[in-house]
Amino acid sequence: MFKVVKKEIEVSGKKISLETGKIARQADGAIIAQCGETVVLATVVGAKKVNPDMDYFPLSVNYQEKYYAAGKIPGGYFKREARPTDSETLISRLIDRPIRPLFPDEFKNEVQVLPTVISYDKENEADILSIIASSAALAISGMPFLGPVGASRVGFIDGKYVLNPSKEELKNSKLDLVVAGTKDAVLMVESEANGLTEEEMLNAVKFGHEGFVPIINTINELAAECKKPDWIVEKKDLSEITKKLEEEFTDQLKEAFSTIDKQERSNKISEITDKAKKIFEENENYTDLDVNSELKNLEKRIVRTDILKNKNRIDGRGLADVRPIICEVGFLPRVHGSALFTRGETQAIVTTTLGTSDDEQKIESLDGLQKERFMLHYNFPPYSVGETGRIGTGRREIGHGKLAWRAIRSSLPPKESFPYTFRIVSEITESNGSSSMATVCGSSLALMDAGVPIKEPVAGIAMGLIKEGNDFSVLSDILGDEDHLGDMDFKVAGTKDGITSLQMDIKITGITFEIMEQALKQAKDGRIHILGEMNKALSKSRDDVGKHTPKMEKINVDKKDIATVIGKGGATIREIVEKSGAKVDVNDDGEVTVSAPDEESRNKAMQMIKDLTAKAELNKIYNGKVMKIMEFGAFVNFLGKQDGLVHISELADKRVAKVTDVVKEGDEVKVKVIGFDRGKVKLSIKQAAI
Repeated sequence: MFKVVKKEIEVSGKKISLETGKIARQADGAIIAQCGETVVLATVVGAKKVNPDMDYFPLSVNYQEKYYAAGKIPGGYFKREARPTDSETLISRLIDRPIRPLFPDEFKNEVQVLPTVISYDKENEADILSIIASSAALAISGMPFLGPVGASRVGFIDGKYVLNPSKEELKNSKLDLVVAGTKDAVLMVESEANGLTEEEMLNAVKFGHEGFVPIINTINELAAECKKPDWIVEKKDLSEITKKLEEEFTDQLKEAFSTIDKQERSNKISEITDKAKKIFEENENYTDLDVNSELKNLEKRIVRTDILKNKNRIDGRGLADVRPIICEVGFLPRVHGSALFTRGETQAIVTTTLGTSDDEQKIESLDGLQKERFMLHYNFPPYSVGETGRIGTGRREIGHGKLAWRAIRSSLPPKESFPYTFRIVSEITESNGSSSMATVCGSSLALMDAGVPIKEPVAGIAMGLIKEGNDFSVLSDILGDEDHLGDMDFKVAGTKDGITSLQMDIKITGITFEIMEQALKQAKDGRIHILGEMNKALSKSRDDVGKHTPKMEKINVDKKDIATVIGKGGATIREIVEKSGAKVDVNDDGEVTVSAPDEESRNKAMQMIKDLTAKAELNKIYNGKVMKIMEFGAFVNFLGKQDGLVHISELADKRVAKVTDVVKEGDEVKVKVIGFDRGKVKLSIKQAAI
């Protein structure tokens, strides 16, 4: 009944198996991929007919995690998987990016890739396995896929690269890098780093590429046994359109692309597009989509040729030049920290809000419920590009926000020294290339403006590439048009000393390490220039948080004192909150966090806690108050709520007949700690007077 084909390979001590022929047989391609006890089912289906109105390649990748895979029941009212989580969206993008460029331009059939995690062992991550499984499913489908692709994760631990490190190993790694590509070239890089050099990052990519080549060989072996018949893709002859457009509009397009202002340039190109469509509107052999497609190709050739041959960019800059930058901080009066970052026609308003532990984000995943104290949210409203459109959070917003999050995270202070929760929001108000990197720069400034003691300022820059044969030009700080018409989107963020995040997407079948090396070098120069411009507005964090920021402080108390701080039924902690106006959190380790709207409130709460938990010191003199008179002595409150006994013999330097002869209830006295007896404090008024 089943015609099963299975291949196995060992990578960095772990066995990976790829199997097809048993499950999801009606899909064009289906793979069961397994590593350890983590299992992914990846399916791919392509539409057999093309939508004639489609002017782009409709590829969709939807990565899914099923909670049953980890033996969990989802939270929420309905108890079933709902809308994709941020993690699922990010991994969907991770899978999409290396496979999308490997389909021919003329292929416009809708393709849906569905990688689904159906078993998860909490040790072997499913993201790399899902890229491999999706690639294998496409490789056996018969679709015109120029793969397969492989993928690997690279760590950097104790000065050595580690292939596909475990989750535990990653905790001690200065690098978390995912690289994917073909046998001959790299197509995608996604990484978070802790200040690694350009050379270290480049070597990490090379190491990762070498690591996944054997996987590609295994996929090819699998496909050799069970690949379905190749799909026939017809390419329409549009040479007549190409020739006519070149004759009529080459000069007009050259003039349009010499216009520096984005909106004006866009209007000119739009007028040319309308003219071009009118020429062929009565020709039944060609559609508007055909004309538009060939006009885009002509635009591409004009811009790319000018850059390659003449080193002329659209806005007149040199290849390595960065657009003019203006930075402002503290321009929003009520927010905790704010920055306005403008680079050319790209602009971001970025704010920092500081909160308490109650504000931490709770994240439900296959690994269980987790908390995150740092959030970065990126918003891209349509007005930023002069358009109307959908408002909301899509894949772009999630992906760009996560990229900036990775870039900034390593510079944040640890919770132990700065107990706040951070939320950064980036509002893109203008966009003409690299709004995610504007977000990185603005985030760094907004954090410093909020008084967050970051380790070092962080800046980001987007690099582009124009490549024809062996000839290529690397572009710094690319415009939107240079991104659309170019071959690479290579984003690099970091401090003056090292890289904190790197993301690379290739639109051609791959690039050489020589190109990557030049791009990294050029990006470093650009990054240092941008940091210099940022320093003009604010070069280091403000000395303290702003007046509208909640005031927080931490104190560690002995575990034995936790009950003292909380009190019976929470009575003591409620009293602290009521009297001070502060919020008090106590964890099981004895860490007490006080947050308050102002310093006075915070200080009052802190003093009350210190008084409650203070320990009496031998031979130290304290101010006390007589609370109770007994025949044998007096009980004196001398430290917070702590009482001690002054024995009748320690009241004065002479014999005392009655305690009341010396002290009365309510008297304020000086007492000296002279000893401890089974947890009780022995005090002396006599010795305090000496």
